Amino acid sequence: MDLNGPIVLAGALVGFAVGLTGMGGGALMTPIMVMVFGVNPTAAIGSDLAASVFMKPFGALVHQRAGTVRRDIVRRLLPGAVPAAFGGVFLLRVLGDGDVLQQRVEYLVGTALMVAVAGMLVRLWLDRRRAATDVEDAHVPVRPVATLLIGVVGGLVVGMTSVGSGSLIIVMLMLAHPRLKANHLVGTDLVQAIPMVSAAALGHLLVGDADPGLAATLLIGAIPGVVLGALVSSRVAGPAVRWALVVLLTGSGLAMLRASSTVAMFACLAMAALGAFATARGRTPARTTSTTSTTEEPRAEESQTEQAAV
Repeated sequence: MDLNGPIVLAGALVGFAVGLTGMGGGALMTPIMVMVFGVNPTAAIGSDLAASVFMKPFGALVHQRAGTVRRDIVRRLLPGAVPAAFGGVFLLRVLGDGDVLQQRVEYLVGTALMVAVAGMLVRLWLDRRRAATDVEDAHVPVRPVATLLIGVVGGLVVGMTSVGSGSLIIVMLMLAHPRLKANHLVGTDLVQAIPMVSAAALGHLLVGDADPGLAATLLIGAIPGVVLGALVSSRVAGPAVRWALVVLLTGSGLAMLRASSTVAMFACLAMAALGAFATARGRTPARTTSTTSTTEEPRAEESQTEQAAV
């Protein structure tokens, strides 16, 4: 294991973001490894997945103890997610080999990041809509076929890019089960992610993509980063932090796709402006409606459980 200080710091920053927001682990770590440290895309994906195997249980345990895991949904996800995640690793070989493979995987990760950005925007919109309608329920019936397909699609994307276990799958679950409570969505996603990510990491280890030393170095910073992020999460406005993550992932995705700096800058500024507008608009009712403070407390507790997860 190479105790590389900058890589440890990168792991800590990504872990902090994950602990603070509950999302963005693979979507941040893989592009940082590729663009900042010059790691081959396939090695970055495999190493990130190997590190995630040890990060996911922290959040899953929190939700398991809180009783916010829908095991019936987990059972419907895993039959599709685990084999798809494992098979996605070998599907990468269809893209070629050598430098051609690395370039194509870089584009694939960039595309996955932009899809993740779209998914995060949908999640922010759904969170706002659910807060306004107040129709959340912990016992909504599972949709078996839709849930199985979510597992297949999510597992395939995670196995090929390491992106999606915390940003894409949870959005698809929200769309399939729109009334399910937010903390149950997060807890369910985290528990199913453990075997799914493990299957993907195993596949990358078998083909020689994952670097255990790099993964261990990332974890040195990532684990305390996750804990610190979870502690800070109750004191920082969640929506504002998630919008910052959207801006960062937009820039990373466009960079991986080799977009011009002008296009990337314009897109990031547009996302930042949209986030500032949405955050300011979301705060307005709190100043004008006296009943908000009494109805917000239960949601704040659920939000803290959600943000502490990863």
